[in-house]
Amino acid sequence: MICGVGNTTPEVWASLLAGKSGVAPITYFDTAQYTSRIAAEVKNFDPLNFVEKKELKKMGRFIHLALAAATEAVNMSGLKVTGENEERVGVYIGSGIGGFDVIEREHTALMEGGPRKISPFFIPASIVNLAAGQVSIRFGAKGPNMASATACTSSAHAIGDSFKIIQRGDADVMIAGGSEAAITPMSVGGFCSMRALSTRNDEPERASRPWDRDRDGFVVGEGSGILILEELEHARGRDAQILAEVVGYGLGGDAYHISSPAPEGAGGFRVMRNAIRDAKLQPADIGYVNAHGTSTPVGDGLEATAIRNLFGETKVPVSSTKSMTGHLLGGAGGLEAGISVLALRDQILPPTINLENQDEQTLGMDFVPNHARPASLDYALSNSFGFGGTNGSLVFKRWSE
Repeated sequence: MICGVGNTTPEVWASLLAGKSGVAPITYFDTAQYTSRIAAEVKNFDPLNFVEKKELKKMGRFIHLALAAATEAVNMSGLKVTGENEERVGVYIGSGIGGFDVIEREHTALMEGGPRKISPFFIPASIVNLAAGQVSIRFGAKGPNMASATACTSSAHAIGDSFKIIQRGDADVMIAGGSEAAITPMSVGGFCSMRALSTRNDEPERASRPWDRDRDGFVVGEGSGILILEELEHARGRDAQILAEVVGYGLGGDAYHISSPAPEGAGGFRVMRNAIRDAKLQPADIGYVNAHGTSTPVGDGLEATAIRNLFGETKVPVSSTKSMTGHLLGGAGGLEAGISVLALRDQILPPTINLENQDEQTLGMDFVPNHARPASLDYALSNSFGFGGTNGSLVFKRWSE
């Protein structure tokens, strides 16, 4: 995992458990004319630790971040891709936007110097599937090679689809997740025009505040979350350190509106229900929900309604780690899947920070406010919802022999 609160999995996890925010003033460009001037940038990241200098401009930043996360994930897993297994190892990495930074850079080159100034690497540096492509090249993975671009559900879909690819026998291992690097002038400007972003510019660390009655929009984040999914006996056969088990996946669409969730959070309700059914569980089995929880006035309330409608009187703990990481857009589901896995491994719930005055319509719900806490749980559910009404939920099980 790499995001605004850390450049490695241990750093990210420690920061989240400490309730540390990664949101700060944007440093990548002049924001003087922007209504929102804050974001959760990945700090002190040197792509040269993962990419040769001559290769840098052949890749957008989202690819650099994906390579960093994939390298850590592969190293942690002890996976070795060889001539014997290369066709059984695949890659599936989602991104909502891809190389927005490259698109803007090359458009400027076009406007200032004409078409001859456009880089020959423009297309492969910016298109969404090149994160998966570059990771497969890096590790020699010749199995299924896929990318999803389903807005803020992109990497949840990548992980869920990879789960099904392994289940049906098309691969033994999938390097799966998502990456996003959309803190750019056009991206932030576009979200500002939609009035989707928080304008709490004077208090950036307090800007992302899911379910707080004073929330005023989400905060853009960047980063990558990559998991190694592996068929159980294959993992046992090489004595892999297993962190958790993927047991359920639900996906579906609202068929309602381009940016607003359906009434009563009906789409979110369905994918959570379907993921739990896929895992052959009941809602009461779920011990923690890592919510989509973006800190928008409408979205948070509808997700809370969907959770209430599904779980009934069960007071399931729910938290939004976007309160600390910001919203990674297409990379959010991969990062939050990793967070859910670590919550199961360590039996601790990361908090929702900045929850000072809980929204009245959610009173009685447990959002793990402001401080991490120990827990005893066997199953965790992770939600991702995107523009266009595209939704996904994943269920993870605590690993035990």
